[in-house]
Formats: sequence, C-alpha cells, structure tokens
Amino acid sequence: MAIVLGANQYGKAEVRLVRVRRDGPRHELRDLTVSIALAGDLVEVHRSGDNAHVLPTDSQKNTVYAFAREHGVDQVEEFGLLLARHFVGSVPAITRATVRLVEHGWQRLGPHSFQADGGQCRTATVTVDGAGTTVESGLTGLTLLNTTDSEFRGYLRDTYTTLPETDDRILATAVEARWRHGDTAAGPRDGRDWAASYAGVRAALVGAFVDTYSRSLQQTLYAMGHRVLAERPEIAEIRLALPNRHHLLVDLGPFGLENPGEVFVATDRPYGLIEATVTRAEP
Repeated sequence: MAIVLGANQYGKAEVRLVRVRRDGPRHELRDLTVSIALAGDLVEVHRSGDNAHVLPTDSQKNTVYAFAREHGVDQVEEFGLLLARHFVGSVPAITRATVRLVEHGWQRLGPHSFQADGGQCRTATVTVDGAGTTVESGLTGLTLLNTTDSEFRGYLRDTYTTLPETDDRILATAVEARWRHGDTAAGPRDGRDWAASYAGVRAALVGAFVDTYSRSLQQTLYAMGHRVLAERPEIAEIRLALPNRHHLLVDLGPFGLENPGEVFVATDRPYGLIEATVTRAEP
C-alpha cells in the first residue's frame, strides 16, 4: 500500500502589526493580526527535508511589515489582496496563498489619542490560487441584546427535557459573521469601496436583529442573513454563528420579592450555538 503526503500548507501565524500614518496633525491608526498560509509544490520538504521551495516564515513576517510601510494599510481586504497576490506571484512553487486578517478597533479621542474598542473585531480572509481570487469579509464579537420580542415554545420534548416554555425572554448573542464577495476585481484598488460594504453589512445585521420578532435564534439568524443579501448585491453568501447568551430569571421568592421579568443572571456557559449559511439560489 502506497503512503503519500496529503493536503498541506505552512506559513506565519498571528503577525502583530500596528501602522501609524503621520502625514498630518491627525494621525491614523491601524492595528492588525495577520496570518499567512502557503500551499503548492512542497512534497520534498516533507519527504526529504529539501527546503529549496520553502520561503521562510520569517520572510513572510517581514513582508507584512515591509508592505505596511510601502503600501500603507487602509482596508483589510486591500492589504490581504496585496499580500496573497505577492506570494503566489513571486514564489514559483506556491500555487495558493491564504491571508487572514483581524483588525482590532480603536476609538478616536483626539488627533493622536485613541481608546481600545473592546469586543468587536473586523476580519478578512483572502485566498489566491489557480482558480482565481476569493475575498471574505467578516466580524466577530458584535454583541447584541433584545430585552423582549423573543419567545421559545412548541419545541420537541423527550425524557430529558426540563426547559420551560416562554413567550417573553431576553435574547442576546455575540455575532460571528463571514461573508463572501461576488466577482472580485483584478486589482486591490479598483474602486471597490470595502469600507462602505462592511458598514452596510454590519448595519443590515444589526437592523434585522432589532426588527425581528424572534421565535427562535435560528429564525433570527436567517432574518439577519436574508437582510444582508437583500440589501448588499455585492455579497454572494454569508455564514453566521450565533451563541445564545442565556439570561436566566432570578428567583427572588426567598426574599419576599416578586420578579416580573426585571432581574436576571447572565451566564456565559454552557450555551446554545446556532450556525448556518445564507446564500443566493442558483438561477
């Protein structure tokens, strides 16, 4: 029986990059974590240790910093496209480059003063290979909560079901979303407004969460994905992961107090996790 090497890749993970633009009194700050994964003709390095086709991961890290200086860092999708196309175009043995980027937000306090924007991060994943270019944008840690207009009842029951039905509950989640752009242009700076697209998708996600009377978190997830595709024609599909951040009504009876849906304990685990992809149907 023959033994062969299967799918493989290598790269530099979690390169921390802070880029400050100082070309005026009002400074611009970008804070990224960049991870690179390269694949291609890498059989011999695994089988015999021949490194002739291996671009050191240290070189990949240095490329991130050099490109940040030479090209600047504006939109994460643009920066990811520059890097991925560079690695595929400059390293003969590499046929696929995937660059994952996480942008850590900062709120402006003044011309050169900032405060960390805790929680939410913007993300992008760019893949360049022989089949073309794929760009996925995304976000993590978008925490949303409705204090009412959410119920959960009529569900399947078995021997182990103890959960009581409710027609009024708190619905809270921390959204993780990734959305794939449609036709990706040949160049990173071709007039595509990545910032406006990101802002539009985020607004659609939040708007659908606010506007939907929820009978399940699954229903809310689909409403959010549907709103994105209905309002943003440049998006081909969106994948969502919504943890159900449970808020449990506290029993105040032992203290002689009623609790008409006003005092809750927020729990972080265990939690329900709802995941789905919403996509455009084939014509």
